[in-house]
Amino acid sequence: MERSRRLKGKETMAGQSMTQPTTPMNSVASMSKLYGNPKIAFAVALVFADSLLISLIIAYVPYTKIDWDAYMSQVSGFLGGERDYRNLKGDTGPLVYPAGFLYIYSAIQHVTTGEVYPAQILFGVLYIVNLAIVLVIYVKTDVLPWWALGLLSLSKRVHSIFVLRLFNDCFAMTLLHASIVSLLYRRWHLGLIIFSGAVSVKMNVLLYAPPLLLLMLKAIDVIGVIFALAGAALVQILLGLPFLVSHPVAYISRAFNLGRVFIHFWSVNFKFIPEPVFISKEFALFLLVAHLTLLIAFANYRWCKHEGGLLKFLHSRYVSTKLRLSLLTSSSFEKSHNSNSSLKILKKEHIVTTMFIGNFIGIVCARSLHYQFYSWYFYSLPYLLWRTPYPTLLRVVLFIGVEICWNIYPANRFSSALLLCLHLIILWGLWHGPSEYPYEDSKSSAYNKDK
Repeated sequence: MERSRRLKGKETMAGQSMTQPTTPMNSVASMSKLYGNPKIAFAVALVFADSLLISLIIAYVPYTKIDWDAYMSQVSGFLGGERDYRNLKGDTGPLVYPAGFLYIYSAIQHVTTGEVYPAQILFGVLYIVNLAIVLVIYVKTDVLPWWALGLLSLSKRVHSIFVLRLFNDCFAMTLLHASIVSLLYRRWHLGLIIFSGAVSVKMNVLLYAPPLLLLMLKAIDVIGVIFALAGAALVQILLGLPFLVSHPVAYISRAFNLGRVFIHFWSVNFKFIPEPVFISKEFALFLLVAHLTLLIAFANYRWCKHEGGLLKFLHSRYVSTKLRLSLLTSSSFEKSHNSNSSLKILKKEHIVTTMFIGNFIGIVCARSLHYQFYSWYFYSLPYLLWRTPYPTLLRVVLFIGVEICWNIYPANRFSSALLLCLHLIILWGLWHGPSEYPYEDSKSSAYNKDK
């Protein structure tokens, strides 16, 4: 009897030791593992090296004036009390960005007094912040080898977009990357709020919306998705409130115009298409159909493959939501909570892969890509290339090829056709890449929570 008590006591002590908080010894082990990761060490070195490069570019490479004066004119009108979007104009045309753009560039004008040089320093800091955020995504997903992270700092065009052009795309994509990091930490509501903030700067971020909605349906219940979407909509309403109260039609029609036709000369892609065809509604409709078709195909056969396809997945979410609502109406809160807890945790790789591919499909099907639009998907290129079954040499060649196409100015028929071919080769590889199970199992969940 006494012996059994002793054995039980030892088992209890062993169980307590397993549930106790992390000891200093474990903390030291985790810290050594952290600093022993070559990717983290290389990422830190990359940030410092790129900081030096950015400083040299600002100091020695001449600034190129494109949209800065127009931005400052539009901001000056806003700060002067103008709330009609039809009257907010610059030397490159009327304001076509949502209200978040005005708030950010108003703050920049206040800090820099509209001068270019201090603005370049500010954008240099933004470049480094964005690079650090992107590196967090890459380190946490563990898809690339450590040396391939260096590709993220090798784009001449992207450096130019940030510190020599000062485009608003830089703020939009930095916020977008921050929202993806929030998703990796399973902060879905926060991620969607940051995502909405990115949309308020430039609408291209909406290319990420379809894959994001699908991921949210996988990760949280439908009611949670509705609340998250309501929070994102509230952000747009609050930011646009001064304009929605005074001139709502002008604001919505100008800031969220999905039917804009860009000038053929400035386009980097589809330059080989004759201009009358390029600006035609038929060509726009063709690209829209291609975009939707590719999204549905990837959603059905790739992103929801392990759930039995897109329709089966959506039906399962409908059934689970209906069941939860019925349990809530019957006051069975505990049963409702248990049914909701059946949701599985998404792998970080699945989140990033789905988001990046969804955006890339939009890039492939975009009628016009201007030079600053390269920032919309450059930081996803290495990740996407390493999700294809191609050999490493071909991945690097594709990366270099895309970079070369974006550095040919002005774009010509050959460079434009080559860029489309490279995009299609990457998309083909993504379609035929390995389809991994999207959810973490119970054993790996605890490990990956702190990864």
